[in-house]
Amino acid sequence: MNVAASIPSVRHTIIVAAPREHAFEVFTRGIDRWWFRDHSIGAEPLKEVVMEPRPGGRVFERGIHGAECDWGRVLVWEPPARLVVSWQIGGDWQFDPEPAHASEYEVRFVEEGPARTRVEFEHRHFERHGKAGRNIRDNVEKGWAKLLAAYAATASSV
Repeated sequence: MNVAASIPSVRHTIIVAAPREHAFEVFTRGIDRWWFRDHSIGAEPLKEVVMEPRPGGRVFERGIHGAECDWGRVLVWEPPARLVVSWQIGGDWQFDPEPAHASEYEVRFVEEGPARTRVEFEHRHFERHGKAGRNIRDNVEKGWAKLLAAYAATASSV
């Protein structure tokens, strides 16, 4: 049995009522505006979420007392068209520093008009998480649906 084939990607497509550049900006530099405060893995209550805008940039949370907890790294940074980020959160919902254990998500921003962007989201490679892969996939499928709805509402309120 092929483990890789047994864990399908999580895919979502949403429409944002905003120009492509704005949609990309809100997803990346504006992630703290739409990320849920209870979606946190740090030791402290979540103060902010940061995505450093460059290949190799960190994606992390900062707690209310300043402690930082990594979530992953920016793998591809192609504004305003495409973004790929490693998901280095393991089955114990803690940061896993080993990149080979990370799944990843890709976000494509497709212009459909001057103020309309189709956002295509795919979270893939759950098999890299080992035995926890299926559980991670099932949990993030539900989480991403809610997060992407919050993102679309934030990005559409230009």
